[in-house]
Amino acid sequence: MENKETKKIPRLLKISLGLVVGAALGYGYYYFIGCNGGTCPITSNPWNSTIAGMVLGAIWTIK
Repeated sequence: MENKETKKIPRLLKISLGLVVGAALGYGYYYFIGCNGGTCPITSNPWNSTIAGMVLGAIWTIK
């Protein structure tokens, strides 16, 4: 039998990695592509694009 705690560590590490990679890609999207006019709700602010990237990274790793 496997212990539940040993099974959770890789999943938690996987989700954390997805959050970090998603945040980096979200900020990279803001920095390189972004929206200069300020009318884009996600890409006009670095915080919004970083958080959106983190959410997408977490969703991708959870499935």
